[in-house]
Amino acid sequence: MGCRGKESGDEEEGVMATDFFWSYTDEPHASRRKQILSQHPQIKQLFGPDPFAFPKIVAVVLVQLWTATFLCNSTWLKILTVSYFFGSFLNHNLFLAIHELSHNLAFSTPVYNRWLGIFANLPIGIPMSVTFQKYHLEHHRYQGVDGIDMDIPTLIEAKLVKNAFTKSIWVLLQLFFYALRPLFVKPKPPGMWEFINFTIQFALDIAMVYFWGWKALGYLILSTFVGGGMHPMAGHFISEHYVFKKPDQETFSYYGPLNMMTWDVGYHNEHHDFPRIPGNRLRKVKEIAGEYYDNLESYKSWSQVICIYIMDRTVGPFSRMKRSMSVSKFAKKSE
Repeated sequence: MGCRGKESGDEEEGVMATDFFWSYTDEPHASRRKQILSQHPQIKQLFGPDPFAFPKIVAVVLVQLWTATFLCNSTWLKILTVSYFFGSFLNHNLFLAIHELSHNLAFSTPVYNRWLGIFANLPIGIPMSVTFQKYHLEHHRYQGVDGIDMDIPTLIEAKLVKNAFTKSIWVLLQLFFYALRPLFVKPKPPGMWEFINFTIQFALDIAMVYFWGWKALGYLILSTFVGGGMHPMAGHFISEHYVFKKPDQETFSYYGPLNMMTWDVGYHNEHHDFPRIPGNRLRKVKEIAGEYYDNLESYKSWSQVICIYIMDRTVGPFSRMKRSMSVSKFAKKSE
């Protein structure tokens, strides 16, 4: 399915690679989707919005904003503690709610999903919902394509992050890399919806500071970044597409308890195969078409994934599958 670049063809055991895995076939999900639907057409009945998405998002947003106001006079140590052990779970939940909304899985009308995404963005503190959708849909359509899939680390990241210490820093700051990478590799001009997202988000941020002080806003920002760093919930950033062993698989699912708090994003092979199915129905896909998923490598602990990523000397930012645009286009024309 894939092989290392020429620089690392003779890499020694226990030594980190110096190039990505390169695939000369298209991403596996479109073809597997066709196979599954031909054998299990009833899966189409799972397509469509999740009617519970709206109330779930509203509840989490209100709880998180109330918590921020409640902590406005607390010490920074207390704010940091509550951010890590409570707020991080809520804000990461909202980040993954925005992921769901980028696929229009709350409402049938796309614009309603976009407005709900801007609302879900509020406790995160930094405007990102509209921009995220632009790049995330390309991650699905052009998975692994060099220069287009912004989920893949840059060459600079890969060359700088070479040992347990630098990998630990990378994991702590991975949300910064995730957010800034597209601006340097494939910047896109902002449009009207980005302006709306920025305006509403900064209005909320200013209101939080004006009425409840910097600590209220600080709690929200801390909840976002500690939840996206060295945190169990953030393990999915690595588990989804990093290749720890042989490059015969490039997407990995997680079947553990944290799926209940993360919109079932752990069912990641199932999600890439069927992005029009909301997270709370993806387990049904696995039940119906188990013969396609049961033999795939998967995880049961996101914390373990983070530990492996940091401690395994052979794993790092280069542990990703890449393909050229010409390979992707040729494969799609051949379908």
